[in-house]
Amino acid sequence: MNKNKYSLTFACYNSVEYTKLCVDSMIAHGTPLDRLVVVDNGSKDETRDYLSTLPLGGRIFNNQNLGCGVAWNQGALHLQSEWTIVMNNDVLVSPNWIENLIGAAESQNLKIVSPALIEGKLDYDFTSFEKEAQAKMKNEHRIGARHAVCLAIHESVWMDIGYFQPVPKLLGYEDTMFFHEAKKANLKMAMTGASWLHHYGSITQTAMKLERGLKENQNLPYRYNYRLLNQSWLERKMTKIRRKRQERTWRDEEVAKYGISMHGIRENTNFRWL
Repeated sequence: MNKNKYSLTFACYNSVEYTKLCVDSMIAHGTPLDRLVVVDNGSKDETRDYLSTLPLGGRIFNNQNLGCGVAWNQGALHLQSEWTIVMNNDVLVSPNWIENLIGAAESQNLKIVSPALIEGKLDYDFTSFEKEAQAKMKNEHRIGARHAVCLAIHESVWMDIGYFQPVPKLLGYEDTMFFHEAKKANLKMAMTGASWLHHYGSITQTAMKLERGLKENQNLPYRYNYRLLNQSWLERKMTKIRRKRQERTWRDEEVAKYGISMHGIRENTNFRWL
């Protein structure tokens, strides 16, 4: 695939060790760093020194934490392309992950696509697992599913619904609002078993909670952000019920067919399928 067909961006805020792991995995699997734009949201650790050593497609240093919505927009606009991959910095990638991700999107006529995902501790051989999982599930797609750990967005989406809400105080609610607008516009989305990532698990969100004196089980975003969706309590409740029911259906069908599903949590040295 011509690398100019896509660009990548992620935001970071401290936790330089996870950024290094992510970039190292990209280098190991041939992801071109000159297609990657990294937006640093005011890190106080060694993040900026580290980013300055990399041959990136762009680096943007914000004076303070402007939130992921602002950062994602900065990255997407800095290096524009047909497909923009917006992702977390606490992930590990796999061989041909970009080609497989965009290939799945184009084969299914998707406008937004997310890879399959294992979350949690890296106490297993991700390389071996991914190779087997991708071979089994490369033609499996959860139409309608998506997640903000990683998503490839077609350039037409920006014209249809716009970019992410650039409001720092949303504190992580930007993805919910973006997906809400995409659904309203009837944009076809999916999660695909053709591409896999390992996600360590909301490292930046956890760090920001600690800064604010919040517990791990407390929400970082403002508790009334849901009002921005202009939905009634009943509508939100029914939407959540339908989504959970569909996720269980996907999981049960995939486990029955493949022995795994395309979303798993690593717990106590075992996989729990979602």
